[in-house]
Amino acid sequence: MRGRHRNTLQAIFADPVRANVPWAEVEALFIAAGASILEGRGSRVRVSLNGVDAVLHRPHPAKETDRGALKSVRRFLREAGVMP
Repeated sequence: MRGRHRNTLQAIFADPVRANVPWAEVEALFIAAGASILEGRGSRVRVSLNGVDAVLHRPHPAKETDRGALKSVRRFLREAGVMP
């Protein structure tokens, strides 16, 4: 994982939960960790990593991930064994 991906991972797990992490960086982190990403309907994104599956929602119209979505990303990464 590159430095930029490690920084994104730290931002995702930062306390208090941040509301300014760009979704494009979250997706780049998923890909760097080896996840497969499939487009769902609307803003849904199906992500599979280390045998763990999740359906997440892309933020819209904003580019930044909100706190609730970031908590879901955090839970998914923790279950998949990806921690900072």
